[in-house]
Amino acid sequence: MKKLFITVAALLIGASFASAQDMATVTETYNNGANALAAENYSDALFSFKAALEGAEALGEEGAEIVSKCKNYIPEIQFLIAKKLVNNQDYDNAVAELGKTVEIAKAYGADETASSAADLIPQVLMQKANALLNAKDFAAAVGGYKAVIAADPSNGVAALRLGAALNSMGDKEAAIEAFKQAIANGQEKAAVKQISNIYLKNAAAALKAKNYAGAIEEALKVNEYGDNAKAYQIAAQASQSLKKNSDAIAYFEKYLELSPNAGNFTQVAYTVAALYQQQGNKAKAVEFYQKAVTDPKFGAEAQKQINALK
Repeated sequence: MKKLFITVAALLIGASFASAQDMATVTETYNNGANALAAENYSDALFSFKAALEGAEALGEEGAEIVSKCKNYIPEIQFLIAKKLVNNQDYDNAVAELGKTVEIAKAYGADETASSAADLIPQVLMQKANALLNAKDFAAAVGGYKAVIAADPSNGVAALRLGAALNSMGDKEAAIEAFKQAIANGQEKAAVKQISNIYLKNAAAALKAKNYAGAIEEALKVNEYGDNAKAYQIAAQASQSLKKNSDAIAYFEKYLELSPNAGNFTQVAYTVAALYQQQGNKAKAVEFYQKAVTDPKFGAEAQKQINALK
């Protein structure tokens, strides 16, 4: 019986010695991580702290303090690695590392770090998309901005720039939908301007192609987003070509109202006067001929018509 007791005691002493060795190894690994962190060697630091954590957890209560410290450091180091990739414009890997940061931080109860990393993901995606847009890689930029919106559906700036990329690709209908999303998310002024420009270009192209009905339709779409002098002028010219003189007069008058200092003001006034005269409205004809008497080309004829109508 005495011999057996000595054997068990020897085993216990051996286990205690092994435990001490394990704790020393874990502590050394932890210190290696701390030194690597101080040297801003984040990859080595992360590797060492993960190894120390695994070893400390195996020690139970004895390693509890190191476990706690490792769980504090690991999410922060993971976040530092991700931010370094952002600074190096390695956006795809940065997003991947930020995702890891969120996952690890949540697992270790580092809620603030998890939230900060999650908030940074749409910003990084936005930086990537902006870089692609600036490089005129419009197709890739479209994908980039869609990724931003998927991560942050209320990002009006991303929707606005998505519209710009789509418009540059010639996908005007999709661009308009993106601009409408931008309007709904705080970018009304800029998005309305972009939509108006698309419809205005469509109207001008239709007028040039002698698609007068199409020109009127597109011009009136412009004015759904706010009165636009150029749109009214196009609608007036198209209406005049279709012999819809009453509509032409109304659109030309709106153009003159919005553009009192336009270089062609007197010429347009002369046109309106002539249209009124064709309708037999002498008073209105005289009113608009009087606005045209200073025109270098039509002034003399305007005065002649005034004299004849009075």
